[in-house]
Amino acid sequence: MGHVSKTSLPAPDHATRLREALLAAAFTADGLLDLLGAPAYAALARSETVPALRATRGEAPLDTLVRLFLLQHPVASGRAAAVLPLPECVADGWLTESDGEVRASVDVRPYGGPDGQDWFIVSDLGCAVGGAGGIGSHEEGVVLGIGGASTTLAGITVRRPVATALDIGTGSGIQALHASQHATRVTATDLNPRALGFTQLTLALSGAAPADLREGSLYEPVAGETYDLIVSNPPFVISPGARLTYRDGGMAGDGLCRTLVQQTGERLNEGGYAHFLANWQHTEDEEWQDRLRSWVPHGCDAWIVQREVQDVTQYAELWLRDSGDHRTEPAEYAARYDAWLDEFEASGTKGVGFGWITLRKSVAAAAGDPSIVIEEWPHAVEQPLGPAIEAHFARQDYLREQDDAALLTGHFTLAAEVVQEQVGLPGAEDPEHVVLRQNRGMRRATKVDAVGAGFAGVCDGSLPAGRILDAIAQLMNEDPVLLRDRTPRAIRLLVEEGFLEPVPPAGRAAG
Repeated sequence: MGHVSKTSLPAPDHATRLREALLAAAFTADGLLDLLGAPAYAALARSETVPALRATRGEAPLDTLVRLFLLQHPVASGRAAAVLPLPECVADGWLTESDGEVRASVDVRPYGGPDGQDWFIVSDLGCAVGGAGGIGSHEEGVVLGIGGASTTLAGITVRRPVATALDIGTGSGIQALHASQHATRVTATDLNPRALGFTQLTLALSGAAPADLREGSLYEPVAGETYDLIVSNPPFVISPGARLTYRDGGMAGDGLCRTLVQQTGERLNEGGYAHFLANWQHTEDEEWQDRLRSWVPHGCDAWIVQREVQDVTQYAELWLRDSGDHRTEPAEYAARYDAWLDEFEASGTKGVGFGWITLRKSVAAAAGDPSIVIEEWPHAVEQPLGPAIEAHFARQDYLREQDDAALLTGHFTLAAEVVQEQVGLPGAEDPEHVVLRQNRGMRRATKVDAVGAGFAGVCDGSLPAGRILDAIAQLMNEDPVLLRDRTPRAIRLLVEEGFLEPVPPAGRAAG
């Protein structure tokens, strides 16, 4: 496991006392926002500390804690002792003391849980502030704090009560912390033993139940076990020579993500979900959708969303910046950049996609009828998306069971928050087309024709779809039989994308 010049980790022995002191001083996500103001708080996430330093010139307890744990500034021992249980913090290794000053040995970052919990993410110094903004470090065993990817994964995870949850590559423990709120037992694995130590600290300092921590790669530490929920924000970077474990996991190309996804099928319990963030190669000889379809394991339904694509030059620059290579000698930087482009050229890679992969173990998929949806959606969404993801799979189940005749006997309602927009030239008698738009979840928009718009407009659950179409046919002087034949495909699409919701028989209005 490469060299790590870091000190040994703090002990969690007095984590409860430290937690109480942090909360008493309002060292919380809300407290930070109040003290620093939104611009300085946002600047911290970009690894810019000057605005926060200016905002913490005072002597208040919160100023002291921000300087210590977020800005890595030494603080006079007397000041620290007024806020923290100093002897315990030094003895346990949270702080180091010399010459009348104390310094933090780890980063402690306040984080607001989904139900307003005051949590703390513990990571290596300099890796929590702006976890997404690059760490400028080539340390092999470095453990990152929370970045945009961590919060994205936490938001897309289906949150329902489960017996067992597994967090693969737990890092500083943010996913395990979320899972601890709705899973009876949480198992967290990492190749890096220091990461398991940080996860233990994160859980203890956040007041969460401890997790079952296991060292090893991917599914090795949990051989033969199955879970109701699996989450992983793996080291998915596609980089030459696989230099940094925290980033690329030591496998070539998108091999780590592919292996992780393919091996998930036998690890999930019936009805269980798995959520991953991943990168995938766009190669010259294969459509990216086909590449990803080959990753989906037998017995699983899948919903894969590509959120962004970068060409190989943008991608190389992003990760060279992340590891601080842009601050090296120009010739060294050029050589590293060259190595990235050589690697991509050799594998025929022209771009790299990034997105979310959700799998669900299902009986229908096991019987050879999986629902696999692979799409590109770079637009804004409304997090948390967990409920929207669960609803997507419920709609897929419904559609799998309904043939066209059954769809026409079904009752539907227009989903809440759907609005209709008409597009056309000003003054024209009829719009060129009508757009239905969702204001929640995936925030999709879809073009519909006059029949689709009319149908969606009157769906209140009271009449079966076929009866509505007959009425529209009469209004538009169309042949009702032809209309019944050609419309189910459009209804299917509106249901699949969440614009129409099926009404179960028990909930139907009289009519």
